[in-house]
Amino acid sequence: VSNAGVGMVGPLECQSLEAMQSLMDTNFFGLVRLVKEVLPDMKRRRGGHIVVISSIMGLQGIVFNDIYAASKFAVEGFCESLVVQALRFNVAISLVEPGPVMTEFEAKVYEEAERNDYSRTDPETADIFTNLYLRNSKDIFASLGQTPEDIAEHTLRVIEAARPPFRHRTNAAYTPMAALKHADPSGALMTDTFYKLLFKYDAVLRLSLR
Repeated sequence: VSNAGVGMVGPLECQSLEAMQSLMDTNFFGLVRLVKEVLPDMKRRRGGHIVVISSIMGLQGIVFNDIYAASKFAVEGFCESLVVQALRFNVAISLVEPGPVMTEFEAKVYEEAERNDYSRTDPETADIFTNLYLRNSKDIFASLGQTPEDIAEHTLRVIEAARPPFRHRTNAAYTPMAALKHADPSGALMTDTFYKLLFKYDAVLRLSLR
């Protein structure tokens, strides 16, 4: 089970390249190093199961989560490319894709975000992040967040499955969000929906979450 991860949230201009590289080294290359260690023996034994804790953000990018989402997209692409070869050797690969999870990990990321200096971006972007994104995120976590125990139960079901799924989403509330991408290959529907949720109907969004 690959579960190592770090978070990053905020305006792109306020994040250093070094911090981005460090995140990718943990979230993506950490997985790559693990798979390189365990896969050869699994192939020799012709049996094994690699379970990767990914994220709904590996399927759908979320505003102000640019680098974190990129790392999870990389995880998804890596596993999607590898799974067919692995199946030839009777090795299963499963991606567990949670939405928000109420842990110290998430709390720390958002606490740091509230304290950070956003002078390196323009005032409008800083205002959107602090007064729209962070405020809505708290409501989303309170309404849709899962517990670590819930994610563990989902992961256990994937591990114990007779035919392990390649992808398993833990939160059904995010199925419509992921479906927007497939409904319109041009990306216009997804982009327009998220734009309106953030900039036009954020009050309605917060009310519905509560």
